[in-house]
Amino acid sequence: MAELLQFVSSGLTVGAIYALVGLGFTLIYKASDIINFAQGEFVMLGGMMTVFVAMADVPLPVAALIAAIVTAGVGLALHRFAIEPARGASPVVLIMITIGASIFLRGIAQIVFDKRFHSLPPLFGSDPIQFGGAAILPQSLAVLGGAAFIVILLWLFIERTLLGKAVIATSANRLAARLIGIDTRQIVDFSFVVSAVIGAIAGILITPIALTSYDVGTLLALKGFAAAMLGGIGSAPGAVVGGLLLGMIEAMTAGYLSSNYKDAVAFLIILIVLIAIPQGLFGRAKIERV
Repeated sequence: MAELLQFVSSGLTVGAIYALVGLGFTLIYKASDIINFAQGEFVMLGGMMTVFVAMADVPLPVAALIAAIVTAGVGLALHRFAIEPARGASPVVLIMITIGASIFLRGIAQIVFDKRFHSLPPLFGSDPIQFGGAAILPQSLAVLGGAAFIVILLWLFIERTLLGKAVIATSANRLAARLIGIDTRQIVDFSFVVSAVIGAIAGILITPIALTSYDVGTLLALKGFAAAMLGGIGSAPGAVVGGLLLGMIEAMTAGYLSSNYKDAVAFLIILIVLIAIPQGLFGRAKIERV
């Protein structure tokens, strides 16, 4: 039983990060129909920038805030200078642009930072909490609490604010949104900024546990995309559930089979979803009338 609780704790922790990355994919997809494979680099930038700013004797909360702001600027620049000029291009071209942006950001990070792994001090101490025979790190609770707070805040924003309604209108019908006076370009700008900030926060939260380096974003993007696909691309609740499920499946695979197979789970889930349930668990199949 203790072993199972340990795997569940690990699975929920890493699953919460996958959920946040999946949320970033979902936000941008809903606003612009773009799959942003540079989402993992936002996570990397959040963690790496916090580490290096903190090394300059900047208090950790201030370093994290600076990292989030800079990452938000990178997200905005990605849309303004890479995605927006290619507006009207095919989805394949737009995906290739985001992949190119991912490679570019990874190269810049390698030059600006370094190639080593880095960590951050845990937010609430490093002594594990014993529960049912399992040892749970306080940072794991911080990751779960931070992810839950972001999900609730995002839901309140979408449901209770005028700007949130504009995001919904843009995702439902971009042309109709423009006709009623919504600046859809600014809405898409906003979506890239928010998804970048969410990614940066995910990177800051997970770095004390899983470490960070210039190249961690690639695998995180794949797993976040798998989470979004599993839950139903375009569905925010689906991205959260998909991320937690993926994290749990990974933890059980590593614990009961072998850690060598852990990273293959995301590939397998993408294949299963594409073949068996292309709309995902919470997505809806599109119906077109001609």
